[in-house]
Amino acid sequence: MEIKENTPIMVFDNQCYLCVKFAKVVDFFARGKISMVGHYSSFGMKIRTDILDESALKMFWFIDKNIVYGGRAALFPLLKSVLSNKIKKSSVIKIDENCNQDCKTIKSVFVRSFSVLTNSKKIVLK
Repeated sequence: MEIKENTPIMVFDNQCYLCVKFAKVVDFFARGKISMVGHYSSFGMKIRTDILDESALKMFWFIDKNIVYGGRAALFPLLKSVLSNKIKKSSVIKIDENCNQDCKTIKSVFVRSFSVLTNSKKIVLK
């Protein structure tokens, strides 16, 4: 799969319960307009090796045709894409039920939320 032809793409941690719930909410409101890709899926690993850097697993990412947004920087472009009137696409959320992280606790909710707000990155695609 080519990355640019599948944009917009949201890349999320598909082994984290909270991240999967966040992705499902985004997918519901986007009505399939955004391709949902897990960090640990084969396409997610391709994105991590081709585009993202060592901070890839620290945050969720939103990829459009020209820029890759991570964490806090991704919130506005993601919201803008959710509210757009583009044609629906098919999106697949792959959920790994073997979540070994303790991500269902209140502490985890605060840690993940804080992580989204403190981590921010933009990468310009070539």
